[in-house]
Amino acid sequence: MSVVSVLTPVLVLVLCLVMGFLALRGRRSPAAAAKPWVDEDLRDDSEEAQLREGEDEEWVDVNEEKEVAHVPYSPQRHSHEQMLQRSLDFYELMNRRRSVRFISPEPVPLVVVQNVIRAAGTAPSGAHTEPWTFVVVSDPDVKHRIRLIVEEEEEVNYRQRMGDKWVSDLAPLRTNWIKEYLDVAPYLILVFKQTYGILADNKKRTHYYNEISVSIACGLLLAALQNAGLVTVTSTPLNCGPKLRLLLERPLNEKLLMLLPVGYAAEDATVPDLQRKPLPDIMVHI
Repeated sequence: MSVVSVLTPVLVLVLCLVMGFLALRGRRSPAAAAKPWVDEDLRDDSEEAQLREGEDEEWVDVNEEKEVAHVPYSPQRHSHEQMLQRSLDFYELMNRRRSVRFISPEPVPLVVVQNVIRAAGTAPSGAHTEPWTFVVVSDPDVKHRIRLIVEEEEEVNYRQRMGDKWVSDLAPLRTNWIKEYLDVAPYLILVFKQTYGILADNKKRTHYYNEISVSIACGLLLAALQNAGLVTVTSTPLNCGPKLRLLLERPLNEKLLMLLPVGYAAEDATVPDLQRKPLPDIMVHI
């Protein structure tokens, strides 16, 4: 028996194993196949990747800045009865919060929106970098251009990117790619996360946990809007980030995280009749 005849089956087996391994690497799981195509400009890079980005550029350490003085802090305390009542009152206020897609064109005082954003800006952030930018749009032409960008991408999302299951899960909520409220709402608030800071001398400052920090600020923003008697719907328009960033002339270090139409609820507004999970389903006490 020749050496070639002996080695041929072995080579074939090795070749099959390599091809099988490559096929497994290239195959996507059902969950991955259903995942929408998200533009790189909107993808949240890991903190390690952000630290590697621009290693040849000049970054500034947070500790290089001046010493931060510490001052006494004495928050207001309440009796147990007051705490119970205040916590219940706040829960009932927030439990009335709903995502509203029917918004009135009635004007809202700008100072109210400014105060709401001030409240959002009190959120904690990694190393107190405050990595958020709230772009408030009231200009009708700019609002309409935002709507055109969002609807163009959302139609592709619904028809191609999101997959049948995602679209089917949204069907009971009666959502689609038509976003009339982007024209109608008195204000649009576009929340951008700053992936890094840019100082006056063009040095870069690391923004630790920027997406988590901005997400916390968005939670406070929703609570402040509810407290003021305004409504919104949390919108995260897939693949719209780069175009909206260019439209609003935002710098490269800002990535769109959320888009909120803000105003009073329309008189004929409706919302899905949904129930929230009871406390035992969302809280574990150990």
